[in-house]
Amino acid sequence: MTMKGSKLYSIFTGTCPVCQTGNMYKTKNPYIFSETLNMHDNCPHCKTKFKIEPSFFYGAMYVSYAVGVAFAVAAFIISYFFIGLGRLNTFFVIAGTLFLFFPIILRLSRNIWINFFFKYNPEKTN
Repeated sequence: MTMKGSKLYSIFTGTCPVCQTGNMYKTKNPYIFSETLNMHDNCPHCKTKFKIEPSFFYGAMYVSYAVGVAFAVAAFIISYFFIGLGRLNTFFVIAGTLFLFFPIILRLSRNIWINFFFKYNPEKTN
C-alpha cells in the first residue's frame, strides 16, 4: 500500500508536494551538513516553484520548534519510563537526541511547512 497522494508521503519522503515525484532537496542525505537545506528552486519533475515568496521558509522555524518538542518528548518517555534512567541521564538523552536528529528535524519542518501551501495534483505526476 502506497501513501502517494497524501501530504504525509511528501513530508516523509521530501518530495514535491504537488507531483510527489521530484525531490525538493539537491542531496537526499540530510547529514551532509553543507547540503542539509540546499533545495532546488523548482521541482525537477513538474517545475513547481518551492520558494513562493522571499523568506518563505522562515515560517518553518515555528514548525521546527513543535517537531523538536515532539522528538524531545519521545526521548523523555523512552528514556525515563521505559528504560528507567534518572533525571540527569534523561536530560542527556534528550539533548543527544535533539543533536543527533537536528538535520532531520530541519528537513521535516520545511516539508511540513511547504505542505501547508501546496496541494497534490495527480495530473502533474506524468
